[in-house]
Amino acid sequence: MQKKLNQFAVGEYGVVINVLGEGKIRRRLFDMGITPGAEVLLRKKAPFGDPLEIHVRGYELTLRKSEAEFIVCELGAK
Repeated sequence: MQKKLNQFAVGEYGVVINVLGEGKIRRRLFDMGITPGAEVLLRKKAPFGDPLEIHVRGYELTLRKSEAEFIVCELGAK
């Protein structure tokens, strides 16, 4: 099942299958290691849902909800 990263519940795990968007935002996400095939785990959400803390490529990364909206993942079990 496919889901955007901003729709994940805390503890959900997935594999990035596509990074939407163009220009600066897409480049920024790629530079942070969010590329197709990367495994991501949603670790925490702030009280109002923004920002999100994810685990990707062995490190913790904090993203805005608006940035996470560009990341499409295939849900998996971990």
